Amino acid sequence: MSDVLIVEGLSKRYGRAPGGVLANDSIDLTIALHQIVCLLGHNGAGKSTLVNQVVGLTLPTAGTITLAGIDAVARPAEARALASVQAQANVPITGLTLRSAIELVGRIRGLRAAEARRRAAYLIAALDLGEWANRTAEKVSGGIARLTAFAMAVVAPGRLVVLDEPTNDVDPVRRRLLWHEMRVIADAGAGVLLVTHNLHEAEAVVDDVVLLDEGRVRAHGTPAELVAAHPGDTLEDVYIALLGHQAAAVAA
Repeated sequence: MSDVLIVEGLSKRYGRAPGGVLANDSIDLTIALHQIVCLLGHNGAGKSTLVNQVVGLTLPTAGTITLAGIDAVARPAEARALASVQAQANVPITGLTLRSAIELVGRIRGLRAAEARRRAAYLIAALDLGEWANRTAEKVSGGIARLTAFAMAVVAPGRLVVLDEPTNDVDPVRRRLLWHEMRVIADAGAGVLLVTHNLHEAEAVVDDVVLLDEGRVRAHGTPAELVAAHPGDTLEDVYIALLGHQAAAVAA
């Protein structure tokens, strides 16, 4: 497998040293084509800061980011064109039907009209959105809006697909459909960076896991490797064993 994302020594400080906040501290991360890498950590662990740097929205204080062979720090616009992103907040699409919003993104990302229609129809069926496909966005639930945001992100997937909490508000049945489609996208040739707190379901679909704590990589490996190397029987057990000190500190 060839690497689509290589992050080396990435640090991001807000404010001047020695003060300020060190949101990311010397992070190394690699994602290969066909691979799903899951980024786990508490709120405030530095996940969003890392994602924002990868897609060129924030400049790092130190370190390098290479996306599909492009220096994403020096050439962020070029790198960003090679990535597809589902942000934590849904893109406002008031007035558009779900189908037209998905097709529109496909056209923006370079698909011909017929291919955009075909991809939109495929995703609507794959995610069981047919009942709402021709409704405008303001007339659907938060979970359906979230699935639509996922479909918009992957209708014409880039070399790297970044998914930030894609299953928030999504019902259990359609969450499984989304996880399956994520695997399909990776198997077709993309690299996927997934940010989620849904450890039970992620454990079944991801290839590698990076545990982020206070801006640093605390542990990484396959779910099986992490479970074998740390106390517990599941990825959630490992998460609590390694990162549970923060919750204990708050409770104290």
